[in-house]
Amino acid sequence: MKAVAANQQPMSSTKPSDADLLRLMAAGDEAAFVRLYKRNQAAVYRFALLMSGVPNIAEEVTQEVFMALIREPHRYDSARGPLSGFLYGVARNHVLRVLQRERHYVQLPDESNDVAGGESLISLTDPFSDCDRHEVIKLVRQAVLSLPPRYREVIVLCDFQELSCAAAAVALDCPVGTLNSRLHRAHSLLLKKLRTRSLGAAANAELKCFA
Repeated sequence: MKAVAANQQPMSSTKPSDADLLRLMAAGDEAAFVRLYKRNQAAVYRFALLMSGVPNIAEEVTQEVFMALIREPHRYDSARGPLSGFLYGVARNHVLRVLQRERHYVQLPDESNDVAGGESLISLTDPFSDCDRHEVIKLVRQAVLSLPPRYREVIVLCDFQELSCAAAAVALDCPVGTLNSRLHRAHSLLLKKLRTRSLGAAANAELKCFA
């Protein structure tokens, strides 16, 4: 990518939007791409990791997402929603292709890996100890990974990444009604899976939000 042209308008001192940065990036501004990357890379990587359970796949997918953004910045339509939703959609397609290539699913990293998330899926009020809480979150992540991709992706986007249903529907290119139905079904499947695991009565009581 070449440096920004001499007659290119500099970025405002105020925080530029993703759309502003993308427009500057498309004009050749490398600094704009760096800011876009730093702003969105962690979320894309986390999504890919939660979807695949494999750090190497998450790194590969993240690289491909931003390479695609460099190659075809005009694919993003700001009228459809924020850039983050577009990036999740690109990441989702790459993850599914890689998983099809690998033809197997592996366990999600446990809590020793730098992967936040899972707390929002369960209302973790005391009397859980820290150890119990970590174990429940680990089991939730593993159960999510065992879901079929169409249900896993809505859980990851809506519960882990905390997107609205409207934003997740844009990312997955489906109607909001379809997204809501799929999310409801995903929660039901997840609840059943968790109840077959050794969560104990207290943890099961905390899963009533999915009933």
